[in-house]
Amino acid sequence: MSKLHLVFGGRVKDPRGLDFDLKTIDLVGIYDSFAAAEEAWRGKAQASVDDAEMRYVVVHLHRLLEPESEGISRPKTNA
Repeated sequence: MSKLHLVFGGRVKDPRGLDFDLKTIDLVGIYDSFAAAEEAWRGKAQASVDDAEMRYVVVHLHRLLEPESEGISRPKTNA
């Protein structure tokens, strides 16, 4: 499986956080490598550097899709 990465951004309520205004979300794209995602993120982030309320992030989709493969353990629930 490819290591997919999502790059998106938008206006945040507090520049120190990640509480996005969903009406302003800018979906930049999905990339098959962190390097490609980082390049896209850097371009968008640098283009909005003068706007403190705009924020762009890289989400590691592969970690969400296959959390065990990245060494992320989830608590087991007793059923």
